[in-house]
This record gives sequence, structure tokens and C-alpha cells, in this order.
Amino acid sequence: MANLKEIRNRIASVSSTMQITSAMKMVSAAKLKKAQDAITAMRPYANKLTELLQGLSSNLESDGISAYADQRVVNKVLIVAITSNRGLCGAFNSNIIKECSAMIEGDFSNQQADLITIGKKAHDLLVKKFSIVEDHSQIYDDLSFQNIAEIAENLMGYYSEGTYDKILLVYNSFKNAATQIIMKEQFLPIIPMTEEKASTADYIFEPSSEEIVVHLIPKSLKTQLYKAVRDSYASEHGARMTAMHKATDNASELKDELTLNYNKARQAAITNEILEIVGGAEALNN
Repeated sequence: MANLKEIRNRIASVSSTMQITSAMKMVSAAKLKKAQDAITAMRPYANKLTELLQGLSSNLESDGISAYADQRVVNKVLIVAITSNRGLCGAFNSNIIKECSAMIEGDFSNQQADLITIGKKAHDLLVKKFSIVEDHSQIYDDLSFQNIAEIAENLMGYYSEGTYDKILLVYNSFKNAATQIIMKEQFLPIIPMTEEKASTADYIFEPSSEEIVVHLIPKSLKTQLYKAVRDSYASEHGARMTAMHKATDNASELKDELTLNYNKARQAAITNEILEIVGGAEALNN
């Protein structure tokens, strides 16, 4: 059994760690509420905008639409990997990195596959194995629609100019604080709505559906990317809050176990001292 000083040092160390993890849990819980409200409020708008765009583009053949809906032979693929800048959030980042690696080495092993990273964790690990054309880790310093829109414009340019034939988003979708779902979402080309769904949508457009869609496409794509980053941001804080909650619980259990061992060791030391005193007294009497 370890001596009393070693156990006391371990108890102090675990207590310090428990204070840090507990503080990180509370910080993430506070940030999660704001991030969760933002993505919950945004999802219906973003999903309806995408649905409307898909429904219209399936029935129209204007140049503005075909630039982003042209289904080409896929020779070059661009994957946008969305993670966080910081760790201590369980498997949140590693799941995205594993998924991107599996896609490049499996699904797109016969195509040229490049990456754009949003998040320092994705960049630091994926750059060792794959080609990264852009890194936007600084985006979390000012997470705004305007900054995300600039990235979306770059992606639209890559596709319309023929640099890439398909662009995919890979990110964690927020379900609740304890659950994040890995999403592989096609950004470009636009996926047209099926005929059955398109036939059920009946809208009156003014001035014209063609003109509306041409202006709607950039906004819809920017909103889609912004939603993905916001989803990932909320998932990050949920994952970190859950991870720090578990870490705090584990530290508390370890502290209790160490305290019990400390008390046992202390009691054993006291008992040994008493036995030595009694043994010495007996020796003097004899």
C-alpha cells in the first residue's frame, strides 16, 4: 500500500482535476443553451429553403441553375470537414476525422479527393495524410453568417468552374447534449427533388420562378453551410459538457476510493504504533 504522503498528493491532484472538469462542464452548459437555441430556430427555415430550391430546380433549366445542378462524372471530390478548435469533448472530433478518412480511402479511392477543414482538430490530424486546400479554423473566433458565406462562395466557385465535380459536408448534427449524429451531406451539385414530391408543391411565383431560383441558389447554399457549422458548434458544446460531466463523476469516485485507502493506511499506521508501544512496555516488564 502506498504511503500516506503519496496518497495525500494523489487526492490533492484528483481534487484539482475535478474542479477543472466541473468548471468546464458549467461553461459548456452555458454556451450550449445559446448554441442550441440558435440551431433549433434556424433548422426549419434552412430545411424549407433547401426543399423549395430542390423543387424548383427539378423543373427548370436556366443557366443560373445548371451551373450548380449539373450532374457530372465525378473525378474530383472536395470534402468539407467540420470539427472544433479544442479537444476534451469525447469522440466528437475523432468521429469526423475517421469518417473523412474512410470516405477518401474507401468511397473515393479511385477519385482525386481533397479537403477543406473548418476546425483546428481536423486540420492538424488530416493534413498528415491528405491534401488540404483551405483551412478555416479561425472562423470560430467570429462565427457569423457573413464569414460562413465567404467560404460558401469559394465552394460555389470551385464547382461552377469545374475544379471539383462533387462537394460534400461532413459534420456532427446536434440531437441532444448526449447524442451527436454524423452527417454526410451533399453540398453541390444540388440534388433535385423527386417527381412525386415536386408535384405536391404548388406555388405562385412573382416575378418568375426562374428569376427567383437564380437569386435563391446562393442564399440557400450559404444557409446550408451556415446551418452545418452551427449544428457542429452546438454538438461540440453538448459533447464537451457530457464528457466533462463523466470526467467529474470519475474523479469524484477516484477521490472517494483514495480517501478510503488513505484512512485505511492511516489506521494501519496507528495500529502499528500502538502495537510497538505495547510490545515495548511488555519487554520492559519482562
